[in-house]
Amino acid sequence: MFIGVKDGRAVSVRGNPNHPVNLGKLCLKGLSEHYTLEASNRAKHPLLRKKGKLERVSWDEALDVMVEKFCATQARYGSNSLGVISTGQLVTEEFYALGKLVQLGFGTKNFDGNTTLCMASAVSGYKRSFGSDGPPGAYEDLQKADVIFLIGANIADNHPILCQHLEANPKKTLIVADPRVTKTAMMADLFLPLKPRSDIALINGLIHVLIRTGLINREYIEQHTTGFEELEKFVQKYTPEYVAQITGLTEDLILKTAYLYGSAKAAFIGWTMGVNHSTQGAETVNAINNLALITGNIGRAGASPFSITGQCNAMGTRETGFTSGLPGYRKFESAKDREDLASLWNVSVDCIPTARGLAYPDIVEAAISQKVRALWIIATNPIVSFPNLDVLKQGLETLDFLVVQDGFHPTPTSELADLVLPAAIWGEKEGTYTNSERRVSKVNAVVDPPGEAKSDFNIFLELAKRLGCYDELFPGWTNPGDAFEEWKKVSAGRLCDYSGLSYELIEEHGGVQWPFPTGTTEISTTRLYEAGKFQTDDGKAKLFCIEWKPFPEQPNREFPFVLNTGRTVEHWHTRTKTGRVPILERMSPNAWLEMNTRDAQALKLKPHDLVNVISRRGTVTGLELRVTEIVAPGQVFMPFHFAETNANQVTQSAFDPISREPNYKQCAVRVELTNPVEQRGKRNGQ
Repeated sequence: MFIGVKDGRAVSVRGNPNHPVNLGKLCLKGLSEHYTLEASNRAKHPLLRKKGKLERVSWDEALDVMVEKFCATQARYGSNSLGVISTGQLVTEEFYALGKLVQLGFGTKNFDGNTTLCMASAVSGYKRSFGSDGPPGAYEDLQKADVIFLIGANIADNHPILCQHLEANPKKTLIVADPRVTKTAMMADLFLPLKPRSDIALINGLIHVLIRTGLINREYIEQHTTGFEELEKFVQKYTPEYVAQITGLTEDLILKTAYLYGSAKAAFIGWTMGVNHSTQGAETVNAINNLALITGNIGRAGASPFSITGQCNAMGTRETGFTSGLPGYRKFESAKDREDLASLWNVSVDCIPTARGLAYPDIVEAAISQKVRALWIIATNPIVSFPNLDVLKQGLETLDFLVVQDGFHPTPTSELADLVLPAAIWGEKEGTYTNSERRVSKVNAVVDPPGEAKSDFNIFLELAKRLGCYDELFPGWTNPGDAFEEWKKVSAGRLCDYSGLSYELIEEHGGVQWPFPTGTTEISTTRLYEAGKFQTDDGKAKLFCIEWKPFPEQPNREFPFVLNTGRTVEHWHTRTKTGRVPILERMSPNAWLEMNTRDAQALKLKPHDLVNVISRRGTVTGLELRVTEIVAPGQVFMPFHFAETNANQVTQSAFDPISREPNYKQCAVRVELTNPVEQRGKRNGQ
C-alpha cells in the first residue's frame, strides 16, 4: 500500500501494483486506511490514574511507575504474578523484542497474544500433524488448484484480496462447507450447508469414502506418514449414511465431494474461524491435515492444507513471539533448543523457560483467582473481543495494576486501565509483517505518531533500560533493523529461516517468502514439505483418529437457537480502528441478527424488529432483525464487532483443551422482542 502525504498528514492511499499479494487492489478497510491514522480516538499522551481519574503524565513518570508497580508485584507475589497479553498487530521486530523483554527481562512465563483467540487451533493442529507451525502452501495455489475446498472460511467478506487469486483460476471447482449461505458460499460450484460443528464428521466421512474407493496415495502414505492403519479402522463407522445424519447433508453430496477431492490433480483446503473457533479446533485441523496427507495434497503447486491467517502479523508473533513456543519454532521442552538460544543470546540457559506459561484465557482465570495481580495489555481490546464478558470484567477488576498500551484511547479496555501508554500504529513505524503464505513484507514510517505517542519498539527498549536488562538483551539496539538482524541469526537453519533476507531485498520484490536461507539467489514461490520430510522425530507426518463430538452447549426448549458469530466486510475485530472511519461506519453502523424466515414467522417477528438475544450468561439488546434464508432454521447469526451490542455478553467460557482457543460459536440462545408492547403498538399504528 502506498500512502499519499501532504503537509505531514496522510491524505490518501492506493494499492501497490507490484506487490505479489494484492497486485494493487485494496479492500474497503485498506482504501480508508489514511482515515485510521487521522482518527479522532488516537492515543496521544501517557495517562496515569490518580484519585480515580486518568491524568496526563510524562513518559518518564509513566514508565517509572509501570516498572515500579510490576516489580513490586512480582517481589511480593512471585515473578509469574505479572501477565502480558499481546496482539497480532505489531511488526515482527517488536514481537521479538517484546518476547525477550517479558520472558527474560521481567521474568514471567505468563505471556500470550490475542492471536490465541483466532489462530491457536491452526498452530496446534500444524504442530501435532507436521511437528511445526507454518502454513505449507502459497496464495498462488488458489490459482493452480483444480479443486478448492473451503471449510468455515468466508473469504469474500473476511479476506477479499484472496478472492482475486481464487477468481483468477477459471478451471477450478470450488467447494464451500459452511452452516451459513455466505458470500463465498454463493460463489461455490458445490455448497455443503452442514450443521454447526459437524465438520469433523464430514472430513472423516470423506476419508472413509476415499479409502473405500481407492482414491488415496498409498505410496505417499507409506513413505511420509504414520498412523494410517489405525485411521483406516477408525473411519469405518463414518459411512455416508452415518455422516449424513450428523451433518444434515445428503449422502449424494458427501460422495460427490469425496470424488471431486480425491480425483483432483491438486487439491487445496483452506479454513479460517469456522474451524478454529471451536472446542475441537485443533483436532479439526488435524482431520483436515489427514485428508490432505492421505491424498498426497501437500508440498505441491496447488495442493495444501492452508490456514488463512486473520491479523496482519499473526504469523510474525507465531515465529518470534515467545508465547506458545520459543523463537524460530523451537520448543520450550527441548533442552537443545534452549541451549541454542542461550548461546545465541549469550545468557544463562537457566533464564529460558522450560514450559510455556498460561494461555490467554488462563491468564484471565488467574487474575480472578489473584494468581496474576498485574497485567499489561498491548494493542488489543478484550472488553469487546473476549468471550463471556462478565468473566473478563471480574478478572480485570481484581487486578492490582492494569497497563493498556494502544494506538487508540478511549477504548472499552483502556478506560479501565491504571496506566495508558500511547503507541504508534502502521504507517508511523518501520518493520516487517509476515502473512499467511509466509511472505515477509516491509512497512515504513511515512508520518509521525500523534502527540507524544511512541513506537512499541521504543517503549520496549525504554522499559528494558529501567529494568537494567537493556545491555544484556538488546546490546546497542536503537531501531527495528537491529532486532531484524538478530532475528535472522536466531531463525537461521530453522523452518522459518530469514537469514538470507534484508530490508532492501524485501522492498525490492514487494515481499519475499520464507524459508530464505543465506545464499539463496532465486526469488520464487516456496512451499513447505516438498520433499515429504516433516519436523517430527522420524521425519513423517502423523495421522490422527479424531472423533466427532457434539458442541458443548446444545439448544433446548428454553434456548432453542444456535448462535453463530462472525465478521462483516466493513469492520475489523472490535472496531477500535474502523469505528471512527466515516465511510465504514456509514456502511455498517450497527450490529444485526439474521434469522430464518420460518423461525421469524413462528415467533411472529418481522424484518427490522428490534430484538434481544439471550443466553444463560447474559443478554444483547436492541439488535435489528434481518429475516433471511442465509441462515438455516434453528440458527441465528450476528457480527461480533460492536461494543454497544457485544456478542460476548452471551458467548460461553468454553475453550479448546489443546490450543486454548475459545468456542465463540454454537452457544444456545433465545430471541425476544425488545420492548414488545411498544414495538407491536408501532406495527399496529398505535
